[in-house]
Parts: sequence; structure tokens; C-alpha cells
Amino acid sequence: MRRLHPIHGDDPRAVRDALPAALDGIRPLALGFSPEPDDVVPDGTAVVVATSGSSGVPKKVVLSAAALRASAEATGARIGSGRWTLCLPAGYVAGLQVLVRSQLAGTDPTVVEGHLSPQAFVEATRQAAGDDLHISLVPAQLATLIDAADDDPAVLAALRAHRAILVGGQALSDSIRMRAMDLRVPLVHTYGSSETSGGCVYNGVPLDGVRVGQVDDELRISGPMLADGYLADEALTDRIFTTDEQGERWYRTGDRGFILDGEVEVHGRLDNVIVSGGINISLDRVERIVRTVPGLEQAVVLGMPDERWGESSIIFAPPVRGDGGRMLEDARARVAAEIGRHARPVQLETGELPMLASGKPDRELLRRMIHDVPPPPE
Repeated sequence: MRRLHPIHGDDPRAVRDALPAALDGIRPLALGFSPEPDDVVPDGTAVVVATSGSSGVPKKVVLSAAALRASAEATGARIGSGRWTLCLPAGYVAGLQVLVRSQLAGTDPTVVEGHLSPQAFVEATRQAAGDDLHISLVPAQLATLIDAADDDPAVLAALRAHRAILVGGQALSDSIRMRAMDLRVPLVHTYGSSETSGGCVYNGVPLDGVRVGQVDDELRISGPMLADGYLADEALTDRIFTTDEQGERWYRTGDRGFILDGEVEVHGRLDNVIVSGGINISLDRVERIVRTVPGLEQAVVLGMPDERWGESSIIFAPPVRGDGGRMLEDARARVAAEIGRHARPVQLETGELPMLASGKPDRELLRRMIHDVPPPPE
């Protein structure tokens, strides 16, 4: 057993410098939290990553050097292992994997400090140079770059200069995906989590060595990149990581999904459901529909108390250009057409969304804000 060594995940160069010893099993790292004096991990552990906590309390995921290497090597086999640009926090698994892939490829990543603006993206692409460029983004970053590419040829050229642009961490709206396709951007939509050492399904197809199964409506994942479990939480580890009769270990994702003709389709969280008027409503499904409305591509849909129906849903969105009232009515009409009138969101709130360091909306903070949002007018 070994003790953890804390390191600030907001300092990508510090993480990069500490990574070789971590991958060699000499000095396991605690990323995103300060370990307790009695926190120890098994030999072979490389890092313990604190999850973003976008929907609740963060968990501390124990990742072995073997798991991180397996993930990075499978990614290289799928999309190549050229020069990477890091514009995500190194303390989260997506940013960490950029550093791991770079180390295994023998390259030094281009690091973007602070906010990824279109100008910073263009400059980072120029610095990286070459014919085998890769970058990992969250959907909000991609949306910003796609918007800029409509008017700035330099941004479009930088997008197209990449061999692969990985996008994951949260659901990607169909409208942004289609715009990227129209612009001939080499988009790779990834699915995975900290528990799988990052994305392990690319454009619906599992990476080599990864198996995806379906039990009832829940997706489960097996492969060499699975985490060992959760730090100091054996009960949670035993509940989330199971072993079948053949001795194969599986990760219970908690995601609703299906496997059709070998491709994985993800349809949101199993537990992201409200009961409105006695009817179960998947907020993930409502959110996907809302994001098809022009101007609401980055919207977040959450449940809120409703005196009449018990629960209803509310849309939070960044500042919108145009008539917010019409956008809400458009969203309500689309949800009613696809799900039913009972699932229609009741209101739209616009403003700067609180964000986590991982680039995801801070849904837990938004839930707390709901209690300060006045009810819709009668």
C-alpha cells in the first residue's frame, strides 16, 4: 500500500511533471482533493481523481497505471497518437488523459492557459503545427468554436487542421453535431467517465478491449481501463463494480442506453427523472429536445417543485439572442410533440450558467438556485 501525494490539478505542468513517477507506481497522486493521513492505495495505483460532482457529492476514483495506459493505448489505436493540445483541467480525467497520451507518444502537449477563446484556440493550433493534431473539448467549448467559425476563417481552418477533436463529458446537442458535420470538422463524440479512465466509446463504437453490455435499461462497461473502485468507500465500490459468473468485472454506469447493431446509444441518467402529475418524465430526454431549439443548444433542464403537479421542469440557458418567450414556447411545443403535454417545461431562466472546473454546468448549484427562482406567472 502507498500513500497519496496531493498535487494541484489546476497546474497542468505540475501534473505533467509528476505523471511519470505516478505511472511507474512510485508516487500515486491525489488530484482535486487533499487526502486524509490514513488514505492509502494499492500498489500500482497512479492517481485518485475526484469527480466533478456536477450532480451531487464528488467521488474519489482510484485509477491504476495499467488502466490509464490501457485507455491511452486504445485511443491511440483508434485515432492515432500525434500531438495533443490541453485546454481542460489536468485534475479531471479528460485533461489527465491528454497528458497520459502525450507521454506515451513521446510528445509534449500544447497547453492553453485559462479560458479557451477562439483566438487562443487558433494560436494553440499554430504552436502545435503538424499533420497529426488532437484536442479534447467539452460541448460548451466546441459550441463557442463552431459559432466563431461561421464568421472567422482562421477558426474554421484551425478546427479542420486537427485529425480528431474529441468531445465528451456531457451530452452533445444534435444541432451542434450537425453544424460541425456541415463545416467538415473531424468530430469524435466520446462516452465514458472517470471510472473508465475517460472516454471508452468513440462515435458509438467501443474501443479495442472494451465491452459494453445492457442489463435492463442500464449500460455496463468492462475492460482493462476500469477503475479499481472508490477511495475509502468499499460499499460504493461493491455496488458500482460487479463481477459476473465468468469472473468478468463490470462497471454499472447508471446511464440508460441501448446497443443497436454494435453501436452504443446513450439516453441519459436512469435517476434523472421527475414525477409530474403522477407521470414519470426523463429530464435528459426533455433536455435533448430543448437543445434542438435555436439559441438553447447549451440549455440545462432541471426539476423544480410544483404546487399543482408535484414537480415540473425549468430551463436554464446562457444569455440568448432573440425572444426568450418565443424560445420557451418553441421548446414547450417540441417537448409536447415528442413526449406529451405533461412533460413541457414551465419556464426559462437565462444568464451566465455556473460552471465546474471540468467545463460542465454545475447542476447541483443550479438546483440550489431553483429555490430562489420566482414561480411562473399564472
